[in-house]
Amino acid sequence: NLHAMAREGLREALSGVIHKALREARPIHLKGLRVGTNGGTQIVDVSVQALDQPEPLRGRVIVVFKDVARQTARRTRKISGSENHDALTQELQQARESLQVAHEETQTTVEELKSSNEELQSTNEELQSTNEELTTSKEELQSLNEELQTVNAELQSRVDDLTWVRNDMNNLLNSTEIATVFLDNEMKLRRFTTHATKLFKLIPGDVGRPLSHVVTDLDYPQLKEDAERVLHTLVFQEKQVTTHDGRWCRVRIMPYRTQDNVIDGVVITFIDITETKRLEAELRKRGA
Repeated sequence: NLHAMAREGLREALSGVIHKALREARPIHLKGLRVGTNGGTQIVDVSVQALDQPEPLRGRVIVVFKDVARQTARRTRKISGSENHDALTQELQQARESLQVAHEETQTTVEELKSSNEELQSTNEELQSTNEELTTSKEELQSLNEELQTVNAELQSRVDDLTWVRNDMNNLLNSTEIATVFLDNEMKLRRFTTHATKLFKLIPGDVGRPLSHVVTDLDYPQLKEDAERVLHTLVFQEKQVTTHDGRWCRVRIMPYRTQDNVIDGVVITFIDITETKRLEAELRKRGA
């Protein structure tokens, strides 16, 4: 740092001259500078010139010092009035140049600060606009959240209602002791009652399997075909069939209708009529 290393009397002069040399691209000469030394002063001429070549040194300056005369505290020398006047004039000129450079630097700083202030003001306006948008978005999100909470509460209420309806239906079907199987439009298991497991080898994981893949004790190979016929004709069908162990069942196949009267599969019920068949056989035997 040249300014930090410069001695008293040289630092102030160089401050303005270096900027001037870089700006004007011509040699700047300072004559008769009084520079403080150890125990006295030294009079030097200074030349400052900006470097243009070589390229790596572009933008730098070269400072050349020329020793004019030396004055120490041990030696005194009379300086004529004209020499004093020239020295003072030189110092005044240097001071003016330094002041001009300082003024220009101050003006540049003011303009930069003004530009920065305008940028900050613009940024502040953008931030304010963004904050307003965020506030609006927050209000919209809050309103949407309230709507979602309302919808969620309604859905939860419907889920609770459906749960109760399903529980009621399961209890009703199981209490009738009637084996019931629900099939969808593709003849796949949708639901079945506990009593249906006495006629079909069913477990909860069988829901979704085709009816034809389920092992049954019924001697009823055309059950799937009859169920498909009912689905297409919408005419219920009823017949009596036997099981492989000699039991009798009354099988009824009906279309499954939704609340909107849409056909969505079939319902098959199986009623054990083994005892009825036994009594009928005894009556026929007695009548004979």
